[in-house]
Amino acid sequence: MRRAMRRVLTGVAVLLSSAVAALTPPAWADPPVPGPPSTPAGPVPAVGRVWPVGVRPSVLRGWEPPATVYGAGHRGVDLAAPAGSGVRAVAAGRVSFAGRVAGRGVVSVELTGTDLRTTYEPVTAAVRKGDEVVAGGVVGAVQAGGSHCGPATCVHWGLLRGETYLDPLSLLPPWLLARGPSRLLPVPPGRPPPGLRPMARR
Repeated sequence: MRRAMRRVLTGVAVLLSSAVAALTPPAWADPPVPGPPSTPAGPVPAVGRVWPVGVRPSVLRGWEPPATVYGAGHRGVDLAAPAGSGVRAVAAGRVSFAGRVAGRGVVSVELTGTDLRTTYEPVTAAVRKGDEVVAGGVVGAVQAGGSHCGPATCVHWGLLRGETYLDPLSLLPPWLLARGPSRLLPVPPGRPPPGLRPMARR
């Protein structure tokens, strides 16, 4: 009787240990592979009122989101700008960082009324942490060195929500993205400009 009971208990113990082993991953198992970046919470509001540099600067390299969290990509846009030119805040906010990172001057601005922050580099800061800035307010000047745009100088403009990088161009409303320099078109003699009606003769 005792032998039969021992056999039953031994069998149950073997089954339980096998089940636990099957459910527990081995200690040497590979860690999970990072998936694609998490989807940003909500759309980006078009709160931008100016370009960071110039009127309508050339985009030397656009935003290229990485396929994975640690993957290769371009986490911002590069805007052509001559060294020494002013760098402006695209929207109102508060300076959360102004200093050097890896030898480059960086300014970061938390945008008012949002959970977003913009970054500008390489920039010689004209502001300090805690300063309030308005849209179009100068936050610094383009550094002569530190640009990753080759022989040309540029400003790397970034946008983040938490630790997730987003496309900074999405901050700009369509009218600002599409606007080019103003041009005056010639009007042929004797013809009124478009939109104006000739005065009636009496």
